[in-house]
Amino acid sequence: MTPEAIQSFYALMLGFAWAGFLATGYQAATRRPASFRLLRQGPRPSAFAAIPFLAFAAPFIIMRNTLRARRFDGRRFETVMVATLAAGVWSLLSGTVVAMAVATVRS
Repeated sequence: MTPEAIQSFYALMLGFAWAGFLATGYQAATRRPASFRLLRQGPRPSAFAAIPFLAFAAPFIIMRNTLRARRFDGRRFETVMVATLAAGVWSLLSGTVVAMAVATVRS
């Protein structure tokens, strides 16, 4: 494996781990699961504060909703696969941002 592939794998895993950490922390603090409905509150400061949170918690929310829909609604495999790819790419990007932030703090 090339060093770039290993770095991408670490970024992917870091993105999913960070998304899970944020979504689980939100659920522990508010006793309700994190959702994209946080943006439906209209133009309020809490809705604007939810944007950075959702930007990093989105892979976890997408996968949770996808797996739940597959189990209860019987979604097709293709739909689940596309959602998984979207969550993976999103996780890769957010994991790269988190890794860059950690590298910046360390130096």
